[in-house]
Parts: sequence; C-alpha cells; structure tokens
Amino acid sequence: MDIEQTKIPQATAKRLPLYYRFINNLHSQGKLRVSSKELSEAVKVDSATIRRDFSYFGALGKKGYGYNVEHLLSFFRKTLDQDEVTEVALIGVGNLGTAFLNYNFMKNNNTRIKIAFDADQKRVGTEVGGVDVEHIDDLEKKLGNVSVAILTVPSSAAQGMADRLVEAGISAILNFTPARITVPSSVRVHHIDLAVELQALVYFLKHYPLEEAEEE
Repeated sequence: MDIEQTKIPQATAKRLPLYYRFINNLHSQGKLRVSSKELSEAVKVDSATIRRDFSYFGALGKKGYGYNVEHLLSFFRKTLDQDEVTEVALIGVGNLGTAFLNYNFMKNNNTRIKIAFDADQKRVGTEVGGVDVEHIDDLEKKLGNVSVAILTVPSSAAQGMADRLVEAGISAILNFTPARITVPSSVRVHHIDLAVELQALVYFLKHYPLEEAEEE
C-alpha cells in the first residue's frame, strides 16, 4: 500500500489492516453485507471515523444498504497488497522472537518470517516454527532481498543491529526493544515497547473510568 501516493492520514492507514481482518472474517462466514455500526462494534472504532476513513477511497458503500463484504474484501486486499507475500527477517531468537517464529503471521495475512538470526550457537542451525536460525555474523550474506525486519535483541545491541540492517538494505524495522533506535529518514521504524504499553494501560485503568473514555 502506497500511503504517500493516496494521501490518507497515517491514523487511517494504521486502521486499514484492522478493517481488513474483520471483513475477511465476515467473508469466511458467508456474510454478504455489513453496516458501519456493525463494523464499529467489531473493531471498536466509532462509525463516524469508519465512514471518514472509507471516504478517502471513494464510494465504498451505499446509504441505507451498508457495505458489500465481497467488494470491501477485494478493495482491502488490493490496497494492502494482500496478493503478495512480504518476507520478513527476525533478529534475536529469545523468548519473544521464538514466539513470533511459532506464530509467523500467516494465519492472518500475507506477512511471513523467512529467516531468523541469533548470536547463540545453541540456536544457530536449528529450526523454529519452520524457520531456519542463522548466525548473526552471516546477516549481510544471508539476508537476501528481505526488506523488513523484526528486532527482538537486547536493548544494548539494538542500535548497532539497526545500523547493520540499514546497511544491508532493510527499509522497515519493527522494534520490540525499549531502545529508541536512530535510522536514516528513508527507513521507517515502528517502536513497540510492551512494558510502556502495559504501564499506560494500568494508568488509564486507574485514572480514566471507562465511561469517560468512551465519551471522548
């Protein structure tokens, strides 16, 4: 999906995979149409936001009818490049990395971890979730044409590994380390710190009653 070309807000772009997952489930159930209200209740996004998100792409539905599920599925599959498999490299086969390899995303979309790297000789040469684990020293030699990487290494190694990934041609990094890595402007990084997310959840639980959050 070319976000820059379609000129849609990044917040909208981040919600598209969520919409796609629900529409795909509806299609699997044989449902023919869905209303914005049903979508709202399922994905926990208000109806007005959904209609605004969809409006960036033209007339996806009809007033009084809702949205044709098959049409929406076809639209999202094309928009999110679901007809092409995106191959990913995993850097760091610890507990979290192992969980990613065993899951490997293929149950839900077109993303697949193709290769994994680790520095532990006990893991190198093994297979986890059907994915070969290579030594991190062989990163540049065995990365191939992969352009996306998941980073699950210790924080102290995050920046150095990010530098190597950029030099090797990686253009997008999903960073699961607490470190805030620095990369060139041509490389996209999404930071996901599970500890911070949990702390934020607990803070909201204590200070923002659910009724108030829903009103906002």
